[in-house]
Amino acid sequence: MTQTADFIVIGGGIAGLSAAARLAAHGRVVVLEAEDAVGYHSSGRSAAFYHFGLGNPLVRGLTAWSRPFFDAPPEGFTEVPLATPKPALFIATEDMRGELNALGAEMRRFTDTVEDADEARMRALCPVLKFGPEHIVAGLVDHGGRSLDADALLQGFARQARARGTVLVRHRVASLARSGPDWTATTEAGDSFTAPIVVNAAGSWADRIAGLAGVKPIGLQPKRRTIIVFDPPEGEDVRDWPFIKTPGDVFYILPQGNRLLACPNDETDSEPCDAQAEEYDQALAAWRVEEFTSLKVGRITGRWAGLRSFVKDRMPVAGFAPDAPGFFWLAGQGGFGLQTSPAMSALAAALVTGSDWPVGMAELGVTPQSVSPERETIK
Repeated sequence: MTQTADFIVIGGGIAGLSAAARLAAHGRVVVLEAEDAVGYHSSGRSAAFYHFGLGNPLVRGLTAWSRPFFDAPPEGFTEVPLATPKPALFIATEDMRGELNALGAEMRRFTDTVEDADEARMRALCPVLKFGPEHIVAGLVDHGGRSLDADALLQGFARQARARGTVLVRHRVASLARSGPDWTATTEAGDSFTAPIVVNAAGSWADRIAGLAGVKPIGLQPKRRTIIVFDPPEGEDVRDWPFIKTPGDVFYILPQGNRLLACPNDETDSEPCDAQAEEYDQALAAWRVEEFTSLKVGRITGRWAGLRSFVKDRMPVAGFAPDAPGFFWLAGQGGFGLQTSPAMSALAAALVTGSDWPVGMAELGVTPQSVSPERETIK
């Protein structure tokens, strides 16, 4: 038996669930998710920290637009805070100083919460940082950083979608074909769903979903990123330490409770898969910790890896495929999907339904053309 809907959303990560919640206000939505749990892959493996040091001007515009949602989510969306204020401290060695200055100038375009930080200020925020000509020589702090509750965000969008009638089906899509005005998605369990519009929010698998449908791929490249977890020295309370990051893709460290998460900002090309942390990347993360701080990573108590997927210009993609009516791309949210999900879902719903562009988004540099799958910079 084939079930009918107005929209089929493929993918139950943050991109798919947030889009489903928005689209459910306009019609019946079916979400098809391959895994047993929502947000199993990239969305559930994020460090979940909101800051302006990630991505490019487009990503920062999406980040800025999303902040009011995190600070004051819709009534009934969550019973716990989505975001908890925590400073973001950006540190630089001498050869990173130019990058830090450029990052600071870029961040100040989108927020007034950034200020330069001297050694005394940085030591007050994190007493274990290493300073000197061979170590940290400059910094800036963004007081607008937020620790995000990734699970509360995912479950909030899922709850909102279900309340509006969305059906979540936990089976992998086996085939996707267009017949007349509609698309039919058939799962590996044999269930079929038909709708005039398919939203491809399959994360690292989005190009493979396009292949099932006979749609030209957009050139997504999944890249593996690793996080290790370790304990601080006995008696050291790290809970109030900031999120700490270099301006380039070198290193970050983040307290989670009274444990520390560290990442070497690795980007290893990968096929879509259930990513696992490799020993080399774990060792690199530990080495970076000891390079920038006086901490010693005695034992790694936890580790994981996730996939961050990018197109050529490293900007997200949202729009109808030029070669397939009703096939909507919502992909390429490499590592910034959580912190931009309110904005990306709002613009996706506007594009899918032909509604007005979200108020205030164009002023932040986010336009339909900037996220279009037809833009020249991804070809």
